[in-house]
Amino acid sequence: MILWLHFLSKKTFFNLTVTKTAGSQSYHYMIQIEDTYYIKKVLAGDTKSFAVLVDRYRDLVFTLALRMLKNREEAEEVAQDTFIKVFKSLSKFKGEAKFSTWIYRITYNSCLDALKKYKQEYQKDTIDEFTERQLATLDNAFEILADKEQSQIIEACLQKLPEEESFLLTLYYFDEQSIAEIAKIVAISEANVKVKLFRSRKKLAALLKEKLEPEIIEQYERERR
Repeated sequence: MILWLHFLSKKTFFNLTVTKTAGSQSYHYMIQIEDTYYIKKVLAGDTKSFAVLVDRYRDLVFTLALRMLKNREEAEEVAQDTFIKVFKSLSKFKGEAKFSTWIYRITYNSCLDALKKYKQEYQKDTIDEFTERQLATLDNAFEILADKEQSQIIEACLQKLPEEESFLLTLYYFDEQSIAEIAKIVAISEANVKVKLFRSRKKLAALLKEKLEPEIIEQYERERR
């Protein structure tokens, strides 16, 4: 236990970049099998194996916390608190959902607790009217921006969104979580997730449109036609 607590204290957290890989479903399935292997080792007394799970999920846990709290120090605190909770309650994980879903659910609840504690108010951006085609353009923009190493534009825009919307979009775009998995993480219906994601994507599209040069936006739209 001392080992992984020391590991967390290094605060070696990083923001994620957008990645798209072929066969992502197979990849996530293999990760799920490996998670089960290390969980069993930890529960059998090999606490050092917990460091593997921390290393696997620390980046996204921190990023999700940062999306919600908008403050790096608070996000680091919540991320560490999340893994402490995960370690202490690991025996309660029954495998009914993916381990990643379980961790992100704990992260989400920890963020909600922190928001109540800090009582922070964040600026709410106006929603521009966007068509479905323009939202499809947003999806394509994510891939092109990542390819051009301009993901900092996306990061900046996500930071401007309200906490829950930024959280949902991070799961949707960065970790490629399905609607069903996101619904489990935030404990709402799939229909509600779809509505929230649609509204969040409109806000993000508006912010991206402000950030990007008009000719780049036109390029994205041409490529979607």
